[in-house]
Parts: sequence; C-alpha cells; structure tokens
Amino acid sequence: MSTPNGFPQHSRVCLTRSMEGGAVQDLQAKKAGKAAKKEAGGDGGPPKIGTPISETLKLLPEELKANMKIKSITPRPPRKPRLERAASLDEKSWRKWRRFRTSQESLTDPNETSSSNGSLQEASPSPPSRGRASPCNPCCQQDSLHSSPDALEASPGGKSRGGASDLGKRASEISSAFGGLLRGKGFAGGKPRLSQIMPARPLPPMELNVASHSLRTANRIDSDCLDYRHYSQHKFGRVSSSLSDSRLQGNGTLYDNCSTDSMKSTFSVLTPIRAKDVRSRSYLEGSLLASGALMGAEELSRYFPDRNMGIFVATWNMQGQKELPVNLDDFLLPTDPDFAQDMYVIGVQEGCPDRREWEIRLQETLGPHYVLLHSAAHGVLYMSVFIRRDLIWFCSEVEYATVTTRIVSQIKTKGALGISFTFFGTSFLFITSHFTSGDSKVNERKLDYNKTIQALTLPKNVPDTNPYRSSSSDVTTRFDEVFWFGDFNFRLNKDRETVDSILNQNPGTDVSKLLMYDQLTSEMSRGSIFKGFQEADIHFRPSYKFDIGKDSYDTTSKQRTPSYTDRVVFRSRYKDDIQAVKYSSCPVIKTSDHRPVFALFRVKVRPGRDNIPLAAGLFDRDLYLIGIRRRATRELLKRREQKDQRSSSICSIS
Repeated sequence: MSTPNGFPQHSRVCLTRSMEGGAVQDLQAKKAGKAAKKEAGGDGGPPKIGTPISETLKLLPEELKANMKIKSITPRPPRKPRLERAASLDEKSWRKWRRFRTSQESLTDPNETSSSNGSLQEASPSPPSRGRASPCNPCCQQDSLHSSPDALEASPGGKSRGGASDLGKRASEISSAFGGLLRGKGFAGGKPRLSQIMPARPLPPMELNVASHSLRTANRIDSDCLDYRHYSQHKFGRVSSSLSDSRLQGNGTLYDNCSTDSMKSTFSVLTPIRAKDVRSRSYLEGSLLASGALMGAEELSRYFPDRNMGIFVATWNMQGQKELPVNLDDFLLPTDPDFAQDMYVIGVQEGCPDRREWEIRLQETLGPHYVLLHSAAHGVLYMSVFIRRDLIWFCSEVEYATVTTRIVSQIKTKGALGISFTFFGTSFLFITSHFTSGDSKVNERKLDYNKTIQALTLPKNVPDTNPYRSSSSDVTTRFDEVFWFGDFNFRLNKDRETVDSILNQNPGTDVSKLLMYDQLTSEMSRGSIFKGFQEADIHFRPSYKFDIGKDSYDTTSKQRTPSYTDRVVFRSRYKDDIQAVKYSSCPVIKTSDHRPVFALFRVKVRPGRDNIPLAAGLFDRDLYLIGIRRRATRELLKRREQKDQRSSSICSIS
C-alpha cells in the first residue's frame, strides 16, 4: 500500500526513523511551519534521505531515478483516531476467524508466521493482533500506526496528495516490491522465509456462502421461469412458492440463495412433512382449523397464499361444423397474461359431431399440467372442466344437470347445462346456455332464463356451503360463485347500415356506441334477467355473424346485423370475490359464423371441511393419455418436417 507521497508505507516508516535525530530536534527548536515551507519550496532537488531509501533507489532503473521527484517528509504529531464505519457481518466473522488463527500460531511458534497470513493482516482494516511477528521494531510499528490515517487519505479523482504521475506510480510499485525484499532481511534470528506479498488494493469481503452451485443443478429452476415469482406477485399479487424465504431464514441456520432456490424447486408444492405431524393429524369432520385437514386453511394457504385462483371461462357456438381449428393456442392460451390459469371451463353450443375428438383437442392443447375433471353434454351443448393436476385432490364430487327450453323435449339444441362442485370451501356453478334466436324474441329469451334457474336441480349430494342465503326457486343463489356463459342470442336494436357505419368509424376497441343498442345490457339494467349478475366491460367487436373463413360480417341475402350474442356473466355471494381480468374474443378462429368469447377471472377461495363427498383425484385418465400422446407425436412430426426442409435445401452438383 502506497502513501500519498508515492512511496510504500514501510519506506516511509524507515524515513521517519532516520530523521528522528535531526528533523524532530529542529522542529522542537525552530518554528515547524517555516521549516516545512522552506523544504517544500526548494529547487526541486532530491532531499537527503536515509540509507534504506538509498538502497531501494539503487535497485531502480536509471530512467526512473531521473524522473522521480522525491519530497522530504516532515514528521508530525499523531492525529486523532478516525471513526470507522460499522463492520458488516461478513467482516466480523472474518476478523474472528483471523484472531483464532493468530492465537493458534502464537501458541506454536511466536516467530513463525506465514506470508499469506501477514499479507492478509496488513490488508485488513482491523488492527494487528497481539503476538504477531512484525517486520520492524515496536517503535517502527507505532510510527506506522501513526501514519496510517495519511495513507487512507486520497482525493476524489484517485490521485494522492503528492500528485504523482503515471511514471511515479510505476516507481512506487517497483519500490514497494524491492522494499519487501529488503524488509525480509530484518528478521534476525528467524527462519528463512519468503517475502510478504502486498496486495495492490484491499481484499474484497468474503461471502457467507457455504453451498456449491454446481451441486444444485439437479434441482435448479429453469432459466425461463426465474422471473415467475416476481412477475406473478407484481401482476396478480400472488406468490407461487409454498416454502418461503422467511421460513428458511427463520430457523437460524446458515443459508444462501442457491440453497433457497433449490429447496423451492424441490418443495414448491410438496412441502416436507414431519412424522410426528402425520401421527397427530386429527381430521376432525366439520372443523375448518383441524390440523392436517385436507380442505382446511393450512392446505389452502400452501397452494394459494393470497387465496385467489385464476379461472378461464369460454363460450363458442361451433355451428355444428365437423372441421375443428388447426390450432387452439390463441383461444385457450392467450398471450396476455403470460401465465396460464388454474382452471379452464369451456362451453360449446351446436357442438361438432365428434364430442370426444373435441375434448382430446382441448387436452392436447392444455398439455400434461391439466386433467379433465368432468365433462357433460346435453344434445349439442358441451361443457368441459379442466383443472391443474395438483389441485384435483381438493375437489368434491362433480354434479351436473340439464334443462330443455324447447317445447319438444327430444330436440336438444336449445337449453342449459350446469356443472357444480366445491373446491376447498368454495362452491362453484358453471352454466352454459343456448337461448331462443331471433332479433325480436327478447321475451322468449327471458323465459328461457327463468326456466333454467327454476328447473336446474343442483346441488344434489354435495352440501350447500351457506344454506341460509339460498333460495329453492333460483339455482344461482345456492352457490358461492356462479358463471353463466353461452349463446344468449341477444341482438343490437339497430339496422345493419347504422351498425356498419359505427364499426367503420371505430375500428379499434371503442364499442360504447354499439352497446347503447344492446338488448342484454338494457334488460340487465332493468333487472328482468340475470338478477345479481355482472359483466365485464366489452372492448371487442361483435362476435356474430361472420362469413365462415373470413373477417367480414354476413354478406348473404339475409344481411344479419352484427351482434354480441356470445356472453359471459358472473355472480358471487360475497362482494368483490370475483375480479374480471380480461374479457375478449378470438378473431383468428374462423371455422364458424361465431367467434369464441372468453374471460379471465381472479376468484377468492375459502377453506372448507373434510366432511363432504370428495372426488379423491378422479379424472379422465384415458383422455389424458391420448392427449399427451398426440402432443408428443405432433412435436416429433414438427421436428421431422423442419429436418426435411433443411436437408432438401441442400443441393449437390455432380
């Protein structure tokens, strides 16, 4: 470490010793200020210095001797000790370890110290430990301590007070090295040893890290999922890890980020269970806070720390088309938001002839992370409920019921299909309907609604979570969360020309002028239909009626008016339990005259009791295997096609 005058610290110490007999006495006899100014304002020639610095300069190249300007050093009384910053945990532990090593070395041989220990001690901001061998005598050591504050002073620009040039810095480094060799001669009577190596700058603090990152690769989180925790907490206010950092840090053990990430990836869902906890599980029926209750608050907080889950609800009138879309990703997995939902509920009206093929396509698109909890049909009305496979154990038995709204009950093209179950302690009801069509048949559609809420017999075996707020005449009052979606067939009370002009004036998402003529919005505001229900704001174009395979509305002779026939509405027993995240349509699917409409929700979930009929992990296993097999086959075919394209692009000329 160099002093502000450009010389190593040990050289400055020796200079101080050599000048004690002369300069210090002159300082006591004469005025110190005049003597300092006289020496500083000289002709720039080198001052007379002691033997140690002369021996050092003899070893320097002649070029360095000619360019170096050596200034005399006037001893000064020791300064007041400076206040140092508070040491961090890393520095304290390192100092404690150094003191322990020093005490061991002093017990074995006071005169022996390793070169590495010495270099670390001089680089450390802590004072020298007792019992350490020093390169100079006690007087020299005391002087060096007095001069240490000067050595720590530097200008903001990084230059010392002496204003040494780059050449002077090089000379300082060389003299420091030679000084180390000369200093090695001062150990009289000791064993021969190597000279101490002085670091160019203070050593960085040691990190408190006891884990090897290379040994954690087996449980390492994928690189494309590293930002999931931060993004989900910022976007949805939800943390996905079940083993939080606070639980890892609170036990008083040493940990690091790598260990935390590894344990999170291993126990993100399946947290470790102690044997004594398994023995003490009570499984008290009807108890919300029983230790180890499957539907209790403990399990709910483990999977949903904020007690909110994501639900995807979609409706689509397929017009009975046999041909299915090539790709359903844009429909089921929209790019906004970036993350998939916990539950997918898809309702279809006028479904394709092969219902099983439609469900396989849904399973293939959603992939192995989801399983089909239940599916039901009423004629050409289909409904499929997919849920994340981790959550299948927290569902009750699934029940369903149907209602036919046509006069002839054998014709099942119009009606309603409902599926209900309890998830943890929250009961859900999903209804998909196809109401009477026709521009002017508003009253018939209201009759379809009234018949549905009265004739849909749900729940059957699963108990009501709050029977005191239920009504026998309205099925929607017997569940905590209700989602009703389908082709309601409500139209716009305007002629085709007026609607087209409004659409042409507002090609974007501003459809407020169109909604002024919407029949369903008008009837809901009057309270004549969907009582207690809400609908998210609409920012998409009408979903009906399109020419098949095109983006243009009906160009046939009927010239049907574009309308918002496909809708999703919701209702909750408790205020603000359901929050709409997105409400939109999927314009890229053009195999029908209707566009699919979907909505994303955040729904509050409450803990429940274990005394309900459980599904016990029941799902459609055959559908799951077929969908995953198709997904893998599709990927292999895609890779083979890419390989064939690359190989066909290479031509050989013979």
